[in-house]
Amino acid sequence: MRFTLENGTHVNTVRAYSAEALRIGEQQLHASCIVSAEQLITDWAPRRFEDLEAVHLEPLFALEPEVVLIGTGPRQRFAPASVRAAFGARAIGFEVMDLGAACRTFNVLVHEDRRVAAALFLA
Repeated sequence: MRFTLENGTHVNTVRAYSAEALRIGEQQLHASCIVSAEQLITDWAPRRFEDLEAVHLEPLFALEPEVVLIGTGPRQRFAPASVRAAFGARAIGFEVMDLGAACRTFNVLVHEDRRVAAALFLA
């Protein structure tokens, strides 16, 4: 699905997503990533949501977000207990949703100037 929401400033937004790729700004990605308004991390270790462990969250926490969105691929899946505990220990809110919902929500929150980061998985 393609969509665009412009606010006139240079921030990372998800321009399109599918089961095979993400387009963030002008970059086409074919693997999981972390995105915030200012940063795009494309060399993130877990490639699939099933591989996500608490140790993988450090790059997300380094961005100092107030909320994190986790896009789990084509369907919503729930984060393991260790991941939920890591967010709770740092008092950072997080939401787990399918990839499309995470992309759309990320764009809205970025344009509201919220400190949001998203961990996006294609599968």
